[in-house]
Amino acid sequence: MTSNAINPFDAYLFDLDGTLVDTAPDLMHALNATLVHAGYEKVGIELTRLWVGHGARIMLAQAVEHQGESKLTDDQIEEYFDFFLERYGQRIAEDSRPYPGVVDSLCALSSRTRKLGVVTNKLQDLSIQLLRELDLYRFFNIVVGGDTLQVRKPEPQPILYACNELVSVPSETLFVGDSTTDVKAARAAGCPVVCMRDGYNHNTPAVELGADYVIDSFCQLL
Repeated sequence: MTSNAINPFDAYLFDLDGTLVDTAPDLMHALNATLVHAGYEKVGIELTRLWVGHGARIMLAQAVEHQGESKLTDDQIEEYFDFFLERYGQRIAEDSRPYPGVVDSLCALSSRTRKLGVVTNKLQDLSIQLLRELDLYRFFNIVVGGDTLQVRKPEPQPILYACNELVSVPSETLFVGDSTTDVKAARAAGCPVVCMRDGYNHNTPAVELGADYVIDSFCQLL
């Protein structure tokens, strides 16, 4: 359902790409550098937004398949992935920006002594680097990346791990995301879940993702 305001929770967990930060511009730059390096054509921002959320390896594979090429081999994926990571790390926050209302909302939640964490499929080191460069890292008690555990979202373990580290009960911890991956993970972990309307939802309308609430602004969390 759509909501104007949501009752407060003891703890809040956030997805990163497409939820806290619009990272697509810098991801596109690294993706295009990798595609050109591998002999393919560049892609635009809308396609990049469509592919974000399942990890860089899948994004690279989808970008190549979009150009009519056959599936990449595992060795090719790893080669391109390493190249992509190098380029992405060089300018991870040049054009990426927090969404409107994110900083003010995190400030407000922190002032109310809410426990805050990030659970993302982005690699942990890159997640922390991005949050630091955007001055968001100070708000969070825990950052769980796609390589922190042996599994990643939509499996529930990363969320349950974060809840354990925050000493929070899943049913009293709100997960804020933007995709079906987030909804599935939160449901499996026993967390209520909110989806941002304009995140990276892979062309599925936010109201169809199965979240408890769909919001247009972070201020609706307050």
